[in-house]
Amino acid sequence: MESITEGGRRGAVDRLASLGQAVLAVFAAFLVASAVVPPVSAWLVGSGVLAQGSLALDVVRTVLQFVGFVVAILGFLAITDTWHLLHTRRVTGRTLVLAGGAVVALLVAQFGAGFLLQALGVSFGENQVITRGREAPVYFLYMIPVSLLLVGPIEELLFRGVVQGVLRRSFGVRAGIVVASALFGLVHWVAVSGGPAEKFAYVAIAAALGIVLGVLYERTETIVAPGLAHGVYNSVLFAIQYAGATGAV
Repeated sequence: MESITEGGRRGAVDRLASLGQAVLAVFAAFLVASAVVPPVSAWLVGSGVLAQGSLALDVVRTVLQFVGFVVAILGFLAITDTWHLLHTRRVTGRTLVLAGGAVVALLVAQFGAGFLLQALGVSFGENQVITRGREAPVYFLYMIPVSLLLVGPIEELLFRGVVQGVLRRSFGVRAGIVVASALFGLVHWVAVSGGPAEKFAYVAIAAALGIVLGVLYERTETIVAPGLAHGVYNSVLFAIQYAGATGAV
């Protein structure tokens, strides 16, 4: 009969292995993306298809990044044979209602956290996409379909579908959501401007938003729900940023 101590050790080893596998999946996604984006971008510029520093090139680079993510995700699932970890339940009216509610919750959390930090005199970093859009507001409009079709769905496939799915096995549902959301927040560190405190504030907010998406995923049991909510949420923010940058509001 297995002792409690042995069972605890085995559980700790399983959780550590799952965490390592989850981190590996994220690392693989960024590794493949980094192998795809620079050479293809350089070829497009060198062949005269796109101009260096153009908005079109920035959009294409984003598209290429998420194409790389998809390649890595599919490769990871195939190599580890973990397709069964993905929730792919049929989308229903309830799914869409919950996804819509999640979008509202994400926006409330985003702006609520912003107002709270501002009241406390704490600033948080700015995403490079927002910085680029303020230089050329039309960039926000370009990013709306990219977010709906690529960024939202693919980031959720990675962090909720793969990472949260892997962690769920040994951490359980609740802890799996929290750890996956923490990883989701941490990967935003490099994409944010500002000092360590500002970056940490941004990461914390992103992790909190990840928890909302993680709960939505487990409640609906389909990756479509968080993918849709994430894409719509990003698009609403870009629309607001565009309106602000162009003086529409």
